[in-house]
Amino acid sequence: MGPIVAVMELEGQAPTPAAWELIAKARELKAALSAKVVAVAFGEGAHAALANSGADEAIAVAGAAGAEYVPSVYEAALRSVVQETAAGLVLLANTTMGMDLGAALAAAEGRAMLAYATALQPDEGGGLVATSQVYAGKLAADVAVPAGAVVTVLPGSWPAAEPSDATTPVRELAAPAAGDLELVRLIEPDASDVDITRADILVSVGRGIQDPDNLELAQELADAIGGVVSCSRPVVDAGWLPRARQVGKSGQTVKPKLYLALGISGAPEHLQGMKDSALIVAVNSDPAAPIFEVAHYGATCDILDLMPALTERLQEGA
Repeated sequence: MGPIVAVMELEGQAPTPAAWELIAKARELKAALSAKVVAVAFGEGAHAALANSGADEAIAVAGAAGAEYVPSVYEAALRSVVQETAAGLVLLANTTMGMDLGAALAAAEGRAMLAYATALQPDEGGGLVATSQVYAGKLAADVAVPAGAVVTVLPGSWPAAEPSDATTPVRELAAPAAGDLELVRLIEPDASDVDITRADILVSVGRGIQDPDNLELAQELADAIGGVVSCSRPVVDAGWLPRARQVGKSGQTVKPKLYLALGISGAPEHLQGMKDSALIVAVNSDPAAPIFEVAHYGATCDILDLMPALTERLQEGA
């Protein structure tokens, strides 16, 4: 099999957690598929990020044209890598950039593409099987991955790799000219807010919070338990919390050690973003709420009564 090419997205000049997840899977599949691992990164910081990737080879797409994501530039550069290496598998994160770049690459190179992957495992015949979410996460489909396929992986699908102590040789590839596309503006998320994807404990609230003033109860509980407040989409749509706090398909995919779902009914779009949490505790007054289908523990009570009582108990035990 040709090399496994893993595209490492950078945030600032550091690899994202999703980038390290791709490297972890590429390292894992290396022996089973008898394939070397080639890591690719773009822009300033790419060289340093790739040097401790643990890949067999690394390619940094350098130059001013590769500093920010411009679809035509990144596609042309990645096509060069894929053609040169005769890649047997291309891995990207299932992010805005990864979906855009992966689809363009697959179409241009005539390769199969599989999106929303949550698992990748070798099969008995020496091939590869992917588990992919379909119908907004309502179903999971096991798919035989064709040779040379482009696969985008949902962040948080498996543990991330640690930076390697060994130094990976990095060579540079000059970014092609941007052509007729130009980056006008990059809208950054509010840096003053928390990153819920990195929290070990999430206190997540939904419609059951009823009023924005009741968010204080959730924050007090989060403080008492050492967690962070997150939410479902209706809370964001109401303007009560910023979108950076939203869990779900149109928000963030999270995988904390503890996920407290308080007053969240459990729409498929929300479940897609948190169902792989290590421990899920759901509280909803509706015993038929879909959230209980993925919860490890559940209770049917009023969260506005529960939150202050639980906060008080936690503070007493501190």
